[in-house]
Amino acid sequence: SSACARRGCRLMRAIRVPEFGGPSVLKLRPDTPVPRPAPRQVLIRVRACGVNPVETYIRSGSYPRRPALPYTPGSDVSGVVEAVGDAVQLLQPGDRVFTTATETGGYAEYAAACEDSVHRLPDSLDYVQGAAIGVPYFTAYRALVHRAHAKAGETVLIHGASGGVGIAACQIARAFGLKVLGTAGTPEGMALVLKNGAHQAFNHREDGYLSKINEATNGQGVNVIVEMLSNVNLSNDLQMLANGGRVTIVGSRGPIEINPRDTMSKESTIIGVSLFFSTKEEKAECAAALFAGMEAGWLKPVVGLQYPLENASQAHEDIINSQGASGKIVLIM
Repeated sequence: SSACARRGCRLMRAIRVPEFGGPSVLKLRPDTPVPRPAPRQVLIRVRACGVNPVETYIRSGSYPRRPALPYTPGSDVSGVVEAVGDAVQLLQPGDRVFTTATETGGYAEYAAACEDSVHRLPDSLDYVQGAAIGVPYFTAYRALVHRAHAKAGETVLIHGASGGVGIAACQIARAFGLKVLGTAGTPEGMALVLKNGAHQAFNHREDGYLSKINEATNGQGVNVIVEMLSNVNLSNDLQMLANGGRVTIVGSRGPIEINPRDTMSKESTIIGVSLFFSTKEEKAECAAALFAGMEAGWLKPVVGLQYPLENASQAHEDIINSQGASGKIVLIM
């Protein structure tokens, strides 16, 4: 950083991860150089950054894709375009934006991002809400529309509906004309799910909740399941599907034993979901659908706990160990 100071480059506060491990490896560094946008990149002055469960898996070293150390986590920033690199066409300094990915990491005061991962933030949403859109809404849309091909009139079960992806899936599914059933682990979570588009909510900590869900479908089963915790629920999910039903795997924290015969009796499908594989066209389609939702007013991110940047390790602790999710965890710069 002293060489940086001699060259006159600006410094910022950022979280750096020098080694893989527990939440304590997230270190606040006040002397991190501000990135410069490369061609087709924009530099964003970050106002807020969403925290996603996947960031805790990457930090722990247990995720298949490992970044080179040291690195700054974070993909879902919102803020203002500060500068643009060469060949950037659609954005200019002063634009309010949110991202679905960054090049340099979002747990920082400035972040560089590729132009096609940066999207306009309408004036109707503030920066904290903007930080809750990115990965959750793009993942929910990918699971429902691109992977499950969910259609109006079908019934969808969102398993773990009170977290970031769950709330997004409730809002999208409701707007697209599906019958929406959601589960949560607390009474507050269930109330939140109902407020955000679910027709009915169920407590997944209660004995017998699966039969209540089956009753809600008149014994027909559900057409689509959006599953956040596959290692606990997948075997039960297969029992709950209607004929031709699809379960989309959005999250899992380990292995589970299932009986493949359960897929034969319904001709059902287990579908993996990963934003990483979205094509440019799919990203553009998703961005357009979500922007329409912001304009129409049905896309309203729910923000849960908010932390200052220096408390990032606490945020990582809480996102994995909380009693029940209620909205998106966000870091404030």
